[in-house]
Amino acid sequence: MKYNVMFKILMQLLNKRKVTAKEIADRYEVSVRSVYRYVEEMIVCGVPIDVSRGRYGGLTVADTFRLPTGYFTREEYAAVINALNAMSSQINDENIVSAREKLESKQKSEKRELSVCGNIIVDGGTWGDSKKFSDKMRVCEQAVNESKSLLIDYISRGGEHSKRVIDPHLLIFKQNVWYVYAFCHTKQEFRTFKIGRIKSATFTGQEFTKRQFTRDEIDLNFYYSDKELIEVTLEIEKSSVADAEEWLGIENIEPRGNALIANMTLPNDDVLVNKILSYGGAVKVLEPKELCDKVKAAAKKIYEAN
Repeated sequence: MKYNVMFKILMQLLNKRKVTAKEIADRYEVSVRSVYRYVEEMIVCGVPIDVSRGRYGGLTVADTFRLPTGYFTREEYAAVINALNAMSSQINDENIVSAREKLESKQKSEKRELSVCGNIIVDGGTWGDSKKFSDKMRVCEQAVNESKSLLIDYISRGGEHSKRVIDPHLLIFKQNVWYVYAFCHTKQEFRTFKIGRIKSATFTGQEFTKRQFTRDEIDLNFYYSDKELIEVTLEIEKSSVADAEEWLGIENIEPRGNALIANMTLPNDDVLVNKILSYGGAVKVLEPKELCDKVKAAAKKIYEAN
């Protein structure tokens, strides 16, 4: 009984995306307290359900969450749903209603399938991420195209966890990373959010009017805006040039005698030191001495720890 109700709750959330605990309790003849207990168990199992109480509260499942894609075409979904609608009008069977809702939730997720750029597939996720990154891209793209506000669960680079409503205006692809440029309701200004750091995104049900701005107003150096920058000269071994080109850009690496040299302006932080170390000695710091000393100290620390 318990798991049957939990599954039906999940199907209802996937179909409507937001319901109240009382609606569920009345429908399945359980207590509101039981509904919250079932939801807590689903959250523990990894289902991104947001619980908000109060007058406008309810249970919301993130729009980035979907069940695995089925084998029906859109036409097949429509045909089966129409047949179930006809049956449910004649036969009062809760199983028919439940089956229809499951199919409707799948049909909606199929309709939301979007391609970032026509015939081009862009997947900025890690290998084996089960399309989680693609789902976030799909939701952000839909929000930009249809001017829909999103509630995002965001984790900053410093580990700060926050929930905020944003109005996505643009998708930005820079240095092999995807970002969404959006008006943040919390800060009341435009911010750039790394899509990979969005844990979940949910449509709020509100649409927004896009604000006017020019390309020059978009700070494309947002990653470095609050960091000290230094001029760096690196020597790169040929064995690692392909990886270095992806990091620094092909245009910034050029041959000089028998060596490959990159002159760059980079953020002066521990991330840079760790990045250089990740090449295992294939990237050598020529300038500045300050950075060279930092890399040596970090390498010595690793050596002594082992």
